[in-house]
Amino acid sequence: MVQSENLEHQRTKKFRAALMAKRGITYAGLGVWALMVLFPFYWMLLTSVKSYGEYNAEYVPKFYAGSPTLQNYLDAFNSVPLGRYLLNTLLFTVITTAIMLAVVTLAAYGFARLSFPGKDLVFTCFLALMMIPNELVVITNFVTITNFHLRNTYTGLILPSVTSVFYIYLLKENFAQVPDALYYAAKVDGTSDLRYLWKVMIPICRPTLITVGILKVIECWNSYVWPRLITDEEAYFLVSNGIQEIRENGFGRENVPAMMAAVVVISVPLVVLFLIFREKIMEGVSRGGTKG
Repeated sequence: MVQSENLEHQRTKKFRAALMAKRGITYAGLGVWALMVLFPFYWMLLTSVKSYGEYNAEYVPKFYAGSPTLQNYLDAFNSVPLGRYLLNTLLFTVITTAIMLAVVTLAAYGFARLSFPGKDLVFTCFLALMMIPNELVVITNFVTITNFHLRNTYTGLILPSVTSVFYIYLLKENFAQVPDALYYAAKVDGTSDLRYLWKVMIPICRPTLITVGILKVIECWNSYVWPRLITDEEAYFLVSNGIQEIRENGFGRENVPAMMAAVVVISVPLVVLFLIFREKIMEGVSRGGTKG
């Protein structure tokens, strides 16, 4: 009996040691990967607080700032209208995301809960649109917006981005997971479809809606090709176009620390947004990918 207990104890110790070693290797690998991912952000932040003279005097790049300074941030705002670019981007992002959420929510609810002739065919055609290259869509949108004389307007910037087939599909699958019994019970009580959507579906599927909203915010904030095509007036430039304008004017090539300061200012809102809603994002993605 004693010998069997000793053998069991030794097996337990070996199992725990193997488990600890496996966890140690996993955490070490994740740590190395995290350093690789975060290093560009660290280097961007580090460069933004180095003085112009210190940066140019470095023949071998240093991983620390000898005399940190915030002057580069002042230079970034004073040399270009970065504040205006940020305001334009904020307006574009908020309005586009709000309209898009309304459009895709109603469309997804229609495909998930309503019955109408040709619903499956229409939804199949919607999914087929995902196979069309984005370049073709950009060309079509550019011709349409130009013909309607909407270039250099917020309307021209916003209209092509107010819907998304992928987000409709994601929400439709999420709405379909809600039991049909809730819908039938609501209809028996005389609840309208819009009221059922607002009072039942949206609260249940809030994590997915938050995820869609945040993904759209990131997409709008980082938008580059479309704003570059549709605007050639500085009054309508977004931050991505503003960074390109900085480089084209020579400011970014000559004063790299100030250029990095501008990039930090542009990147911080998205980082903060992700840190605040990271749990909701993970929950929404996991719920959108499961059935039942």
